[in-house]
Amino acid sequence: DDPIKYRADDSYDDASLQHFTDAFGNRYDHVDFDSKRYTAGLSFKGTRLVYFTSVFVSLFVSLFGYEQGVCSGILTFVTFNSYFKHPTATQIGLVISILEIGAMVSSLLVAQLLDKFGRKRTILLGTLIFIIGGTLQSFAGNLWIFGVGRVLSGFGVGILSTMVPSYQCEISPSEERGKLVCVEFSGNITGYALSVWVDYFCYFIQNIGDARTKPHGFAAQLSWRLPLFIQVVIALVLLVGGFFIVESPRWLLDVDEDQKGLHVLLLLYDSDRDPNKARSEFFMIKNSILSERVATPKRERSWRLMLTKYTSRVLIACSALGLAQLNGINIISYYAPMVFEQAGFNDSNALLMTGINALVYLASTIPPWFLVDRWGRKPILVSGALLMWTCLSLIAVVMYLNRGFTPLMVALLVIIYNASFGYSWGPIGFLIPPEVYPLAVRSKGVSLSTATNWLANYIVGQLTPILQERIGWKMYLFPAGSCLVSVFVVLMFYPETKGLELENIDGVFKEFYAIKSP
Repeated sequence: DDPIKYRADDSYDDASLQHFTDAFGNRYDHVDFDSKRYTAGLSFKGTRLVYFTSVFVSLFVSLFGYEQGVCSGILTFVTFNSYFKHPTATQIGLVISILEIGAMVSSLLVAQLLDKFGRKRTILLGTLIFIIGGTLQSFAGNLWIFGVGRVLSGFGVGILSTMVPSYQCEISPSEERGKLVCVEFSGNITGYALSVWVDYFCYFIQNIGDARTKPHGFAAQLSWRLPLFIQVVIALVLLVGGFFIVESPRWLLDVDEDQKGLHVLLLLYDSDRDPNKARSEFFMIKNSILSERVATPKRERSWRLMLTKYTSRVLIACSALGLAQLNGINIISYYAPMVFEQAGFNDSNALLMTGINALVYLASTIPPWFLVDRWGRKPILVSGALLMWTCLSLIAVVMYLNRGFTPLMVALLVIIYNASFGYSWGPIGFLIPPEVYPLAVRSKGVSLSTATNWLANYIVGQLTPILQERIGWKMYLFPAGSCLVSVFVVLMFYPETKGLELENIDGVFKEFYAIKSP
């Protein structure tokens, strides 16, 4: 089963050992496989490089987490609402959810960029667009400019949320892929938690002088513009650092940059016990790429082909992210202060509870690092959905009863709900799509599933303030029902992918659906 084949030659001196062929008989004389020659003079390599790159790239996703959380807080600011002339619930819903429109559009368009320009440059492009959008929001003079900034930030977020999970999967060793992609979601929630606490401290700027009564004064504007501008500063730092990350070796090999692809693999696997690990990975990936080219030439890799040939994978990937949103997380993430206010907490106390909730949420994203490659994906998704269903159902009941214990119980249940999502559908939802697609259609597949995420996100963001205003506690029954649907879908249609090389996922699908067929 060794993918490496030496040339047929009776002599095996040092020179001949450099000649390898793939499964199709192609020779690689143009590739220098001497790992020591390339890595000997480099100190930052192996496990350190893999972990550092994973953590750093995860910070790009923190931009979305920050953007998501910062608006939930400033919506409760007197200064913000006065400056924009007290927007209605419908206007609030539109301004909040319009980010998802931008993200949905860019996540569909980004597939072509991924295949043409690679993962690294696409990440940098998404970050640059995010900076432009964040700047417009920070200095907006009216709600229209603010909305345009949200759309542009959405374009950037759509690119990053499509790109980063794929990049993480493609640079990670198979035995640690789940953990490293879950670290990415922790980066997302780090941004969210940071934004919530920034909002909390900036809330008190409103108490300086006459800020609450003069919304165009310096202190009044600083209270809500400062939290928005901080995300621009973070993005600028990430943009500079992004020039120093490695390119995806799978993309480099797919565009026949074989020497560069091998160099990245040599760096990533420098700490592996098997000295030939990088070489084996090189040929495993190359053989898979060539097999896909034979089965589906690049000119034929259309959206129609993906939807018809990989229908089950498309449905799995899209449902993983679509259901994650319909299960109600952004009712809490976007409107957490409003939820706590509705439950009985007032003003700064609502923001304080949101901050505490964010810290618990962040902590809940850590257990999957250690569980996802041991338990597998399915047990985590099922247990998380059942916990979320329980919490959402109890929130509806407690708010309906409206007794003295309601505020405390709602706060507790919201925190448990967030932790349940943070340990399950949050990280695993973003892990599933890049895992299930072959490289030939991975860019298009992840783009479509991410667009599904943003469409569901938009629907939730648009309807939440309206439903909160009109039906109150009954709103929570809708995501509770979605959680039950999620359990059924995972048990019936999701194969387990833990510990598998990305190039071996095809066999798992064939086996899983063959067993299900009569």
